[in-house]
Amino acid sequence: MKAVWYERFGTPADVLTHGEMDTPAPGPGEVLVRLSHSGANPSDAKARAGARPGVTKPAFPRIIPHSDGAGVIEAVGDGVDPSREGTPVWIWNGQWQRAFGTAAEYIALPAAQAVPLPDGVTPEVGATLGIPGLTAAQTVLGGGPVEGQTLLISGGAGAVGHMAVQLAKWAGATVLATASAGDADYVGDAGADHVFDYADPDLAAQIMDASGGIDRAVEVEFGTNAALLAEVMTPLGTIAAYGSGKDMTPEFPFGPFLFKALKIDISLIYILPAPARRVAIDALHRALADGALRPSIHATLPLSDCARAHDMVMTPGRHGAVLLDCA
Repeated sequence: MKAVWYERFGTPADVLTHGEMDTPAPGPGEVLVRLSHSGANPSDAKARAGARPGVTKPAFPRIIPHSDGAGVIEAVGDGVDPSREGTPVWIWNGQWQRAFGTAAEYIALPAAQAVPLPDGVTPEVGATLGIPGLTAAQTVLGGGPVEGQTLLISGGAGAVGHMAVQLAKWAGATVLATASAGDADYVGDAGADHVFDYADPDLAAQIMDASGGIDRAVEVEFGTNAALLAEVMTPLGTIAAYGSGKDMTPEFPFGPFLFKALKIDISLIYILPAPARRVAIDALHRALADGALRPSIHATLPLSDCARAHDMVMTPGRHGAVLLDCA
């Protein structure tokens, strides 16, 4: 099969190789998926670069990157219902704690990680549902129903934030979002009731004037926004944080957090427990069926252009997912 891999950390152009590898066979409890698309995410690029704290070398001698993807089950291993053959699926955790991910023509992985693609959903959309989709669903809905609540979604133009805006609106929340000034229309079109420039010095006052307070915040930059959140959250509110890339050792004003009894709920979608993952998958599928979730796709590149995809996902300003065409 054709695949892309790396054997050492470095820049994408230096370490990613496109070539031929043996096609895997499904082991017990596994399925073999012929991939049509692979989704590249910032976490994939950071892993390839060796940017994870304390990690000095790749965990495996050769790594095929990417956790997200979509395709069709071509074969099943022992213990898997043969009727699953021919089923269109989308993939989660394709390369999490495993050597071979979705940047290839085939992947063999546990059957539970190949989710039947709902009728009418394209494989391109399916390839966005792993990291971005599940993160959005968990951070918006992981604490229970949000109908009638007021949510603040930071980075509403990002792949996760854009889906989070749509899911929160679908779930009955009043949705406030932050974005760059140039992305206000894009985020508003996703369903946000109010969109604010995250660089505005009066941001906290604007949020309070529009909302009276935030019940749940979906936060991509916890460290940068901690002081803001202390001002705008309502007592007993929840900050559902899934990133803090600009400040990985954040300081925050504990006093205001304490006297509002705020909850910090950190999500790492790779280790989401199975019951919570089932809830998130169900929410994504229902929102898709209702026409309320429309994941954006910024670009689809050939598999051989994986290096360009890694550069693209780390470049600010993109709108939506970056996919590889594996077919």
